Amino acid sequence: MKSQSDAFSDLVEALKVLPNVGPKTAQRMAFDLLQHHRTGAQRIVNTLQTALEQVQHCRLCNTLCEGDLCSICSDKTRDVSRLMIVQMPVDVFSMENAHCHDGLYFVLAGQIQPTQNQDLQSIALEQLLARITEHAIQEVIIATDFTAEGNATAFILFELLKRFPIKISRLSQGMPLGSELEYIDAGTLAQAVYERKSMQ
Repeated sequence: MKSQSDAFSDLVEALKVLPNVGPKTAQRMAFDLLQHHRTGAQRIVNTLQTALEQVQHCRLCNTLCEGDLCSICSDKTRDVSRLMIVQMPVDVFSMENAHCHDGLYFVLAGQIQPTQNQDLQSIALEQLLARITEHAIQEVIIATDFTAEGNATAFILFELLKRFPIKISRLSQGMPLGSELEYIDAGTLAQAVYERKSMQ
């Protein structure tokens, strides 16, 4: 049986998996949860367990949802001819909040990072190609981040997709260099979509 100190260390280590949470932040969070918010901590445990059991990937777009299809893919009013490719499910949320895209989405669930040996296997490429092949897509909008990795991913996607008889565009370069979609305000994001450029 583990001692209390081992259980605390395990909690700190577990919290470190959260984005931007280092050892010190994880330790503070652990102390705060156990000292002041045990009821809240139990709620996190319960809701996280429920989410792990019920939330999965949409069969068509690969975003997170409950059920076989997400609400966007099952929405008959969406423009099925335009497919926006984003890196993570949170990017779909950002785009929807900006109200600038009434088409469909595809979530890569990653990006290409040559320096970390993350190649085409790190993104849902086969599922994306199947989506484009099997559906009446006329335009693909590549909406990866404007970071080195996001730009590399966009370039490789363009090279792979240009054999299809579709228009391929990229978000406007007015986006700040090094920016991630998750942190861009809705107005800037919408403008980048409206002023998207064809890739050649």
